[in-house]
Amino acid sequence: MKIAFPGESAEYRAARDLLLEREIELRRATEAVAAARRKLPPGGALREDYVFQERGADGTPTEIRLSELFDRGKDSLVIYSFMFPRDPGDLRPAPKTGQTARLPIAEGPCPSCVALLDQLDGAAEHARQLINLAVVAKAPLPRVLAFGEERGWRRLRLLSSATNTYNRDYFAETAEGHQRPMLNVFHRERETIRHSWGSELFYAPTDPGQDPRHVGTLEPFWNLLDLTPEGRPLVWDEQLIYT
Repeated sequence: MKIAFPGESAEYRAARDLLLEREIELRRATEAVAAARRKLPPGGALREDYVFQERGADGTPTEIRLSELFDRGKDSLVIYSFMFPRDPGDLRPAPKTGQTARLPIAEGPCPSCVALLDQLDGAAEHARQLINLAVVAKAPLPRVLAFGEERGWRRLRLLSSATNTYNRDYFAETAEGHQRPMLNVFHRERETIRHSWGSELFYAPTDPGQDPRHVGTLEPFWNLLDLTPEGRPLVWDEQLIYT
């Protein structure tokens, strides 16, 4: 179907048609990468059945194993590692109100992770019809839950990994103990849980002017900017509060 918008020039249409061809190629490449991801050989078996903490039915912290994060009939589990605490070099402003505002800035949440989780909170209700989804932070559970309430998250399953080595084992923590924003996928095959995929693009070399964009396809915000003439700002960071 050929279309033309009101008032457009022949020059615009010719350039737009060329760009459309590239967009079609990108769509094909995206589908091909997704298909290749699905065809990966089985990954490594779960190193251990990690014990996390989450809010129990009575509101108090309770222990839950990674294997228990799988609901019946859903064999894929997506875990996002939330940088809480943030990277030591991250000096963006902290929250101004609430319990989280009382923390030293180095112990607070990463604004970029928060921006992503703001977006995933809306998607979580739809995603959990088909898959299991959890967010893990190294901070103590009370801090994680308090911030989630302050942020208005209602659909994300929030866990603390304060008492296990999950973050370190799955590249969401450096040798120095600094948190990293990895997304990992696990798949259950009968009684065996295996690692299926990780956003290791975070650790891959980038081209000049790029950031890692290891979960860029998940973020509506940045993809929206890519549709505009202004594009992504060269220097701009997500904030916890915009004034």
